[in-house]
Amino acid sequence: MHEQPVALVTGGNRGIGREIGRQLGAHGYHVLLATRDPAKGLEAARELGLAMTPLDVSDPDSIARLVHSLEGRKLGIDALVHNAGVAFKGFDATVARDTLAVNFFGVLHLTEALLPFLRPHARVVIVSSGVGDRSALAPDLRARFADGNLDRAELTVLMQAFVTAVAEGHHSADGWPSSAYGVSKIGATMLAQVLARELADDPRQLRFNALCPGWVKTDMGGPQASREVSEGADTAVWLATQPPDGPNGGFFRDRKPAAW
Repeated sequence: MHEQPVALVTGGNRGIGREIGRQLGAHGYHVLLATRDPAKGLEAARELGLAMTPLDVSDPDSIARLVHSLEGRKLGIDALVHNAGVAFKGFDATVARDTLAVNFFGVLHLTEALLPFLRPHARVVIVSSGVGDRSALAPDLRARFADGNLDRAELTVLMQAFVTAVAEGHHSADGWPSSAYGVSKIGATMLAQVLARELADDPRQLRFNALCPGWVKTDMGGPQASREVSEGADTAVWLATQPPDGPNGGFFRDRKPAAW
C-alpha cells in the first residue's frame, strides 16, 4: 500500500488540472495526472515530478483500464479531483451529447468506478462552474433539482432528458436553457450534493464538494480571463486537503460557500 496520500487529477496535463497536480504534489501527495493525451500527460508529469495515467473520462473502456491499473498497483485514493472538461462552440444535439459525456457523465461514471478505491476520509472534488446556475431553468425543472430526495438515478434521467430534448428540438419548451456547458455544470454541482447525501453513512466518512474556479487564463478561458491559473486551482486544492470533518455536499468559490 502506498504510504503517501494519493491524488488523482483528471485533465491533468494543462491549465487548472496541471496546477492542481503541482500544488497537491507540493502538499506531499503522490499525484496521478490523468490525461486523454498520454504524450502530453507524460511531458507534464516529467516537468512536475509527478506520475501520469492515461484516461478518457467519456470512454468506459478507458475507465476500466484505470481501475485495472489501480488494482494492480494496490493504490487507494485520498483525493479525486474531477477537472477534465470541455466547452464547444455552437449548440446542437452533438454538442449537447459530447459536452455532457465529459462534464457530467464522465464525472459520474469515474466516481462510481473509483468508489471502492477511496480511502477513509477521501475527498472528491468536482471543478464545476458558476455558469451552471439553476436560475436558468424553468421553475418546474428548478424544483426537481432542488428536491432534497433527488438521487443519482433521477439526476441521470434529468441529464439524459436534456440531451434527448435537444436532439428532438423541444429543450426550450421543456424548460432547459440553450447552453450544454451550463446544463452540464448544473448536473456536476448537483452530483456533489447527491453523492454527499447518498453516502453520508459510509463508514469511510467521504467528502464530496464542487467549486467554481472563476474565469481563468487557460486554453478554455482565454488570455483575457481575470484570474491566473494558480488562483483557479486554489479552491480545488483547499477542498482536496480538508480535514476529516471538512465540508460535504457544498459548492464553493474562493474557499467560501457560494449560491448557484
